[in-house]
Amino acid sequence: MTPNTSSETPTPSFAEQALRLGGKSEEEVRSLGAVDKADDQVETLFLPQYQTSSSPVHRAIWDGKVPLDLFDPPPLAPSAPCDTAMNKCLDVVRRRRRSKTLLDDRRKISDETLRELAEAGYWGMLIDPKYGGQGAPFARFAPFLTKVAVYDSTVSALASVHGCIGAVDPVRTFGTAEQKSRLLPTLASGERLSAFALTEPRAGSDLTALKTMAERVGDHFEVTGEKLFITNVVPGRTVGLVVKLEGKPAVLIADLPSEENDEFQLVPYGLYALKQTWNQGIRFRKFRVPVENLLKPKVGDGLTIAYHGLNLGRLALCAGAAANMRFFLANLLPWIGYRRTYGKPIQTRELVQRRIARLAALIVGADALVAWGAWLIDQGYRGELECILAKIFGSEAQKEAAIELFMKTHGGRSFLHGHPFGDNLHEYLAPCIYEGEGEMLGMAFFKSIVKTHGQQYFEPIGKALQANGIKDFRPSNPVHLWKLRKELAVYSRWRTSRTFLGRDRQQPAGMDPRLAGHLQFALDMCQKLALELSSAMRTHQVSLADRQCRMAELSQQVQDTITMLVVTQWAQRHGNDTIRLAAHVLCEDLRRKMTGERPSDRCFRELAELADAVYAGGFEDLAGVPRDEILMRYDG
Repeated sequence: MTPNTSSETPTPSFAEQALRLGGKSEEEVRSLGAVDKADDQVETLFLPQYQTSSSPVHRAIWDGKVPLDLFDPPPLAPSAPCDTAMNKCLDVVRRRRRSKTLLDDRRKISDETLRELAEAGYWGMLIDPKYGGQGAPFARFAPFLTKVAVYDSTVSALASVHGCIGAVDPVRTFGTAEQKSRLLPTLASGERLSAFALTEPRAGSDLTALKTMAERVGDHFEVTGEKLFITNVVPGRTVGLVVKLEGKPAVLIADLPSEENDEFQLVPYGLYALKQTWNQGIRFRKFRVPVENLLKPKVGDGLTIAYHGLNLGRLALCAGAAANMRFFLANLLPWIGYRRTYGKPIQTRELVQRRIARLAALIVGADALVAWGAWLIDQGYRGELECILAKIFGSEAQKEAAIELFMKTHGGRSFLHGHPFGDNLHEYLAPCIYEGEGEMLGMAFFKSIVKTHGQQYFEPIGKALQANGIKDFRPSNPVHLWKLRKELAVYSRWRTSRTFLGRDRQQPAGMDPRLAGHLQFALDMCQKLALELSSAMRTHQVSLADRQCRMAELSQQVQDTITMLVVTQWAQRHGNDTIRLAAHVLCEDLRRKMTGERPSDRCFRELAELADAVYAGGFEDLAGVPRDEILMRYDG
């Protein structure tokens, strides 16, 4: 294949053409086109059967029949080589939490804690053993993060920052053999902890607005620019540094010096979240990075590398949410048994029972999505849709649990100094922004799920409109219909076949009848949503990009439907009676959200039943979860 020369103008993608037809500026067309191109390039890193168009979510909506086997992760093996290191790390965190030595006098995770975790193998969990790591599969790593986060969410988050979105993933995925041999051992040992420096004052969700520049000078690059909101960055650490190099995004692996100098300076600022670790800006002035530290993906550029690691971080975020919600639940139980109103403990009150049941249901949802997404990653799937779904569910569930369930049930004591809610409010809310703000990610989810359908059926129509000079297509105009007859006929055949498609009836043998009912509802919704998504594309055409509220609404419908598919299967295979009841409660809530149906008295009775089961110890995963002291006891 003959490469493009500089004198040739690349053929614009259909997305770029649609944006132009929709009246977008050339800057917006270029920026969004670059993002779309980077996404396409990430896809090529995966075998066709593992790309987004072959993913479980995409197939569930567009295949006409849901591939249920792809929504049912098998149980983990009883043991794995990485378990020894994981248990040592858990012991370190538990012991240091009990002895109150996790933090230093600045209230940051102490250097001693970081070193002891390094000795236990914490920082090499995802790195191949031949480079000194533990080689943990992600299906084991993700629930391990939940176990760590139960004792300290910052320690857990640092493992994700280092291994998922820091320098580890870019090097092990895109590095040459030489780069891996040279860089991974120090990252695995914890000698150099890492971060990923992408965000800039003018570049957040718009990654094409990068201003940090790199210029080759002899055997090194000179980097000039500023990064912002970089977690885990202090002198002496390693960063995956996204820069503009020869007009294109690139990633350099940069070892920061042991102290600030004229080339490298930190930019401190006040930040409510991430208070137990360092989150700072970085300013570079002709900062030198060796040429051999440039990562060169086989396809794409630095944006390809940046997008790749985000999915692992999104799953890790959901794993952390599952831990924090366990902490909420474990700390609510003593309080609701202690707190009395009108002579009775509030655990007997229906509103409190509803909160306990809802919290248990959200935990089950987060656990199921983490197990499912991590299994798919290990199978080789890209996981774009699945990881976005887990991130949005986990962050929104944690936000609801913190404010609506934890804070309101603890009442005014939530705002006392020393109460976990008041002391950590921003930590509980910040994941709604991490790895992409939820609604923005929801629109990215929408775009990814409709992209192939659009290319197959609407791109030919769009090109025919352009070829025939039709700027405002009107179905009532017979001339328009005649000129587009071939393209419209293809789409009409698809729509007719889907309209009269037989019902997808799949009922796993022995399934809990309540879960089976939710599963059938989700199967029906998948068939319905294919037509609704296509209708939105047909109705809004090139202006769909501006219908953000409609995209967000449809995206959430798909996300909730897929969550039901995952949770029903996971709870049936992995859960006891309490877990299955919690899964049923969650699916009831999701179902009513989609249908507008009001809860029945039976629903309220089931909430009380679930709460009673949790009180009685049926939620086994709460064993060992730390429980803080009740503040301002009033008994005399």
